[in-house]
Amino acid sequence: MYLKDKVKHLPSTPGVYLMKDSNGQIIYVGKAKNLKNRVRSYFQNSKAHTQKIIKLKASLKDFDYILTDTEFEAFMLECELIREMKPIFNRMMKNPQSYIYIRIDRDGEYQRIEICKDADKPDSLYFGPYKSKNSVEKALLGMKDFYKVNCSSPSNKNTPCLNYSLGLCLGMCMGGAALIEYNERMNKIIALLQGFDTSLLSIMEQKMIEASEKFDFEAAGKYRDTLNAIHSLLNKEKVIEFTGSNKKIAVIAPLTDRTYKLFLIQKNKILFSEKFNWSDPESVHKTIKNSILTIFKATANNSFNKLSRDEIDAAQIIYSYLKGSNCTYIIISEHLLKPSYTSKLDGQIYKLMQTYMVNR
Repeated sequence: MYLKDKVKHLPSTPGVYLMKDSNGQIIYVGKAKNLKNRVRSYFQNSKAHTQKIIKLKASLKDFDYILTDTEFEAFMLECELIREMKPIFNRMMKNPQSYIYIRIDRDGEYQRIEICKDADKPDSLYFGPYKSKNSVEKALLGMKDFYKVNCSSPSNKNTPCLNYSLGLCLGMCMGGAALIEYNERMNKIIALLQGFDTSLLSIMEQKMIEASEKFDFEAAGKYRDTLNAIHSLLNKEKVIEFTGSNKKIAVIAPLTDRTYKLFLIQKNKILFSEKFNWSDPESVHKTIKNSILTIFKATANNSFNKLSRDEIDAAQIIYSYLKGSNCTYIIISEHLLKPSYTSKLDGQIYKLMQTYMVNR
């Protein structure tokens, strides 16, 4: 009864909740747009509760919470706390699938494409990391079958493989001109994964439509599944490219009619966040400008390594927030932090403010 009474006094605002066992150990960390509604759901009898939730409830003896101004901050804080504390039920409820990469080995006569767990070969080309091994396997199989580069024995020369007889290999296993064609088609797959040439998507979409019109729903479904898997891969690459390229981003998020919150983000980190009143536009402009110059100049010479697998979740949260919420943001180029570009920085900030006012 104590916990149910405690839930009644929770605020209906964003935040993070920390579930504890009888020893005071934090066993689960979660985030919520509405803390009261989310935490209350654990104490409601529901057939929809999984066995893991039922076990969590049985171990739950107390909880704490941390309030945030926005749902975005709740997501980011949850991510940070889980990484630091590694609560047992977060590990149990998380997909145990480890991150994987797509690797292109370019040594030898032909380019090999495969899935691996670590990007540990400096001479190879990597894409990822990705969470869903199933999506990666489905995308690669679909592309290899489409381009007929799914050779089942590429090391054999002058001997056709089984897939050649099935029409899935163009004959690179026999060497000669087919091997040259194989490498050219592999280059098309690489260009697609890099986002440089997405023509394959249009071709597959047309093939899917044609198969549906012929009532060949099995083929149409295969094209659909391959397209969905490829889009998933390309979207992940966009996330990594956007957040991993060390961009400096200034974000304004509305809190109330008269208040806003300024975030300064670099890569997958929130470097600065503070609430302000939208009282006088000139004062707002000055506040944003001073914050940008102070915070981003301090990190101008910092070197950021490539995103690790543990940082991808934070990168995904930031990317989704910027692309899907009602916030307004601009990207601050390095040269705008120099004194000679003050007027251009002013222009960017005014643009940010005007867009924010229009979107409110």
